[in-house]
Amino acid sequence: MQKNDEKDLAQETTAGETPETTEKETEGSEASQAKEAAEEKTPEELLQEQCSQLNDKYMRILAEYDNFRKRSQREKEEIYPRATAAAVEKFLPIIDNFERAMASPCADETFKKGIEMIFQSFLKTMEDLKVEEIGKEGEPFDPQFHNAVMHVEDENYGENIVTQVLQKGYRIGDKVVRYAMVQVAN
Repeated sequence: MQKNDEKDLAQETTAGETPETTEKETEGSEASQAKEAAEEKTPEELLQEQCSQLNDKYMRILAEYDNFRKRSQREKEEIYPRATAAAVEKFLPIIDNFERAMASPCADETFKKGIEMIFQSFLKTMEDLKVEEIGKEGEPFDPQFHNAVMHVEDENYGENIVTQVLQKGYRIGDKVVRYAMVQVAN
């Protein structure tokens, strides 16, 4: 009986290992088939395959570099207008002060002429930077460019017309650097 029990145990063990052994044999046979397929390729085919892989890698790197170059150029083009607007914004109080100084009476005409020359030079520099004034009396109110701080009823003006500019506004292209503070009629 012991021999029968040992035989049954051996059969059970063998039966339990059969699926695992079969999977391992299948994996091994697939690996050996791939190895045989690689051995079947000629050196020319191997070189051709390696060349196409390297060419694919090269094309990917070239595309990445081209995308990087375009992105860098786009970022550079976006930075300049913002930096210019930030610098111009710092100079706007100086323009306001020059305008107030020129509006006040001055006994010394040569001094006043010197101040006017400096101011004109400053305005020329702003013009070279493509800075435009916005907000003039008589133009229609536009919330994209004007900040209405006062309202007046005046029949001499139409509805939503700027009657007085309290502080000039400025823009560079489509970007508003400072909104014009205005008084609006009706």
